Amino acid sequence: MSSSAAEPLLLRNQICHALYSATNALIRAYRPLLEPLDLTYPQYLVMLSLWERDGVPIKHLVEETRLDSGTLTPILKRLEQKSLIARRKDEHDERQWLIQLSTDGRKMHTEAQQIPQQLWCLSSLSLADATALKASVDHLYHDLIEQERGSTNA
Repeated sequence: MSSSAAEPLLLRNQICHALYSATNALIRAYRPLLEPLDLTYPQYLVMLSLWERDGVPIKHLVEETRLDSGTLTPILKRLEQKSLIARRKDEHDERQWLIQLSTDGRKMHTEAQQIPQQLWCLSSLSLADATALKASVDHLYHDLIEQERGSTNA
């Protein structure tokens, strides 16, 4: 059997394996940067979303973080236990819960400002390469989500 790049079942040729390995390494790299804030990587994603737009329904966080509601719910409970967020009923629709940053959650935004730069220093990617990589991965994500939606609607 040939070991060429055209071989479809070679592990080293798998995009999924490259993305999986890079994701794991990236999350491990975030760990010491987030430790002073007492945040896990998924909690950091939620905080990033709330720092961008506060007082949002859970559905908004599901869309923005790309975490499903079953994964997001315990993260929100933990952030609430840490007094970083508060849940409140939407005054326009009592069936909806809105997630809002607490005073401590808003203060943490300032403390987290250096994290992207600290992480960037761990990589040798140029800004152009990093931008292109993100665009490619986002494109792949959206293609796969559309396929998934198409197969569940069929």
